[in-house]
Amino acid sequence: MRPFMDRDFLLSSETARHLYHDYAAGMPIIDYHCHLNPRDIYDNRRFENISQAWLGEDHYKWRLMRSAGVEERYITGDASDYEKFRKWAGTLELAAGNPLYHWSHLELRNYFGYRGVLNSDTADEVWELCNEKLKALPARTLILDSNVRALCTTDDPADSLVWHRKLSGDQGFPVKVLPGFRPDRALEIGEAAYLDYMERLGGVNSFAQLRERLEERLKFFLSLGCRVSDHGMEAVPFVRATEEEVSAIFARRLKGIMPDKSEEDKFKTALLIELGHMYHRFGIVMQLHFGVIRDNSSRLFRELGPNAGIDSIGDTVSIKDLAGLLDALDETDELASTVLYSLNPGDNAAIETVMGAFQDSRAVGRIQHGSAWWFNDHKQGMISHMTSLASEGYLAGFIGMLTDSRSFLSYARHEYFRRVLCELIGSWVENGEYPADEKALRTIIEGICFKNAERYFKLD
Repeated sequence: MRPFMDRDFLLSSETARHLYHDYAAGMPIIDYHCHLNPRDIYDNRRFENISQAWLGEDHYKWRLMRSAGVEERYITGDASDYEKFRKWAGTLELAAGNPLYHWSHLELRNYFGYRGVLNSDTADEVWELCNEKLKALPARTLILDSNVRALCTTDDPADSLVWHRKLSGDQGFPVKVLPGFRPDRALEIGEAAYLDYMERLGGVNSFAQLRERLEERLKFFLSLGCRVSDHGMEAVPFVRATEEEVSAIFARRLKGIMPDKSEEDKFKTALLIELGHMYHRFGIVMQLHFGVIRDNSSRLFRELGPNAGIDSIGDTVSIKDLAGLLDALDETDELASTVLYSLNPGDNAAIETVMGAFQDSRAVGRIQHGSAWWFNDHKQGMISHMTSLASEGYLAGFIGMLTDSRSFLSYARHEYFRRVLCELIGSWVENGEYPADEKALRTIIEGICFKNAERYFKLD
C-alpha cells in the first residue's frame, strides 16, 4: 500500500514520475481565468484565519458541506470562523474520491507545511498551525510562492479598474495582474436590471451606441494590459438578424418592452458577432463558457444571491449554433483566437471536431478546448478532456490549467492537474503508444504547463 499523497501522488510509473518531477513541477503558472479580487492583491490582504482564506467564497466547499448535512449557518451564516472550520474538517474527513480532499491537502502541504491528515481529531492543530503561518502569508506572498507569472481577473466593462490601475504602477510586485473583459450584462437584454446597466455604461440610446460604448471600454481595458475577454452563457445563441431588426429589438427594450426568446437570441447573436470583430481587431482572446444552469435553487438564490454553489451542468450545447457563430466570424476572416469551454463533458468530442474546422497557421491551437473546469476539474474529468483533445485534436498545443477561483490558495490545483497530465502521457509511453522521445516529451509537458499559454496570450 502506498503512503497517502506522497511525493509520487497520482504518478504510477517511472515515466510519469520523471515527467512530473523533472519537467512539470517547476514550471511557472499563468492563470488566464480567475475570480481573484484585484483590490485584495493591491492591498496585499492578510487573512485572520484559515476559514477566511479557505471557506469565505469557495462554493465548491459549500456544496460539499451541504451534501454532508451541515447547517447553512456553518457554511455562509453567522457561525464563527472556528466553528465553520470545524464543520469543514468533519465534512472533508469522509469525502473519499472528491477532488476537494486532494486539493485541500495539497494546499495544507504547499502553503503551511502540514503533512498530516485533516479530520475532526486534527482540526484544532491545523487551525492553530495555519493561523500562525498566515501571519506571514498575505495575498501577494501566496501568489509569489505559487510561482505565478501572470493572472487575468474577471471584470465588468463598466468597472473603473481602479485597482488594476494602481497595480499597473506598482513596481514592487512582479506578477502581471491583468483585467479580463466580461460583458455578460450587456448581452442579457432580458434581465430586469438591464436598463440600469445601460445607464451604468454611460447612457446608451441605440444599438449602435452600445457598440461604441463597449469598444470604448475595451480600449480602456487594453490600456491596462487586457489579453482576454470572457463570456458565460447557458447555451451559445445563433439566430441571424438584420441590423434593422436588432436595432428595433434594442429600441423596444429601452422603452421597457421585454424581448421574446427569439428576439433575445437575435440580439445576443448580433452583439457577440460585433464583440468578436472587436476582439479580432485588437488581438485579444475570446473565451466562451457554456453548458451551465445557474441558480437552480430559487430559495437559496433569494437568501444568498449568485455564486452560492447552486449551479449545475446544463444540457449539451447546440454544436450547430456554436459552429454557426464561429463561421459568422470566420467568413469575414475576423475570428479571434478563441477558447471554448462546456460544463457538460458530453460536448468534448464535438467541440474538438468543430475546433478543427477553424484552425490555421496563425497560431498553434488558435481555437482551444479550454481546461476541464468547475464540475469537471477532477482526475476523471481532466483525463476525459485531454484524451478527447488528443484523439480528435492536438494535445501538444493545449494551453493547460486555470483556477476559475476566488481563493489565493487554489494554485495547488495546477499541481494536481500537472500530476494527472504526466500520469496520462506517461501511461502512453509505458504502454508503447508513444516513444520515449525525451525532447518531444519535454516540449509537450512544458508547453501544456506554461509555455503554450504564455505564447497564446502574448504574455512573453
